[in-house]
Amino acid sequence: MRKNALTRIVAVGCGLTVMAALAACGDNSDNSANSGSGSASGSTTNAISGSFAGAGSSAQESAVEAWIASYQKTNPDANISYNPTGSGAGVQSFLTGATAWAGSDAALSADEVKQSSSVCAAGTAFDIPVYISPIAIVFNLKGISGQGKHLNLDGPTIAKIFDGKIAKWNDPAIASQNTDVQLPATAITVVHRSDKSGTTKNFLGYVKDVAGSDWSYEVGENWPNKVGQAAKGTDGVISTVSQADGTIGYADASKAGNLGTAAVKVGDAYVPYSADAAAKVVDASPLDSTATQANRVVVKLDHATTEAGAYPVVLVSYDIACPAYKDAKTAQFVKSWLTYVVSADGQQAAADAAGSAPLSDAMRQKVTASIEAIATK
Repeated sequence: MRKNALTRIVAVGCGLTVMAALAACGDNSDNSANSGSGSASGSTTNAISGSFAGAGSSAQESAVEAWIASYQKTNPDANISYNPTGSGAGVQSFLTGATAWAGSDAALSADEVKQSSSVCAAGTAFDIPVYISPIAIVFNLKGISGQGKHLNLDGPTIAKIFDGKIAKWNDPAIASQNTDVQLPATAITVVHRSDKSGTTKNFLGYVKDVAGSDWSYEVGENWPNKVGQAAKGTDGVISTVSQADGTIGYADASKAGNLGTAAVKVGDAYVPYSADAAAKVVDASPLDSTATQANRVVVKLDHATTEAGAYPVVLVSYDIACPAYKDAKTAQFVKSWLTYVVSADGQQAAADAAGSAPLSDAMRQKVTASIEAIATK
């Protein structure tokens, strides 16, 4: 797999501002496409045309920008927009029929699967992994933070920081893991998401699984305590952490930039984030046996892994779609779009733009079977 390339690609074409009602799930323009299947390069038997909107995961934003730019090279008449409103808002938009697909850093809940029957022409929505990325624990600490600089932290210490139980950077729990660093007595300010977020759910899943009694909250998409400051979206967290000394937060690693990051304890070693390290956890994790609805592919992450070189604070982001759409052109687009997104070319485009880990061949085979089941007639 490629190493991290934490740079963003600039969106081209029509831009990425969502066009809500106008873009909903398709338009009334002529569309000569008779096939919804896309090749690895994003081409189709007959090019897709029309306007299509997606919304959701802000962690996916850089990858989606790259996918749109590449897909439109072979489908220039496809007008695609994506609004990075956050996973929860994106799923709700999809469930109202306002978008053709949703991006979410959390798998669908049982209730959301049930709700989707009202927007799908048949059956219920399914979710498939499309984007795998480490979640960086980012910090801004004068004289210590900076791109490529790390502080070692184990799971219980991370839990206590984000629960306000460790309030100073020179606390013995942090200092004992970083004996070669002169830590200041600067107060710690936690920054967390204000919106319903799949990144939050993935981060809390890690903390819950490794911190034991040091973390008493349940896992969910909303931040569970009143510690620190709240910020909207991935960009909001990064911006807030960047603006003040002593801050710490969590965000998709593609946005970490020049902030310092935590190397997380796994077994007896401390592992900094990387695409390869995140992929090791995903490949070693089983599928969720409770996600039994047709075509769903949901990963049950093993956050407590002790595998050497694995980075367990990882995000598996899903795309959510219907097995059948009320509008044939939307079905053709979604099938073509998702086929490109999970292809080797699509996954490489995301890796180049966002430093994500491409899907393994075994995972791609599973998700491709779900995409091929989308009815286009």
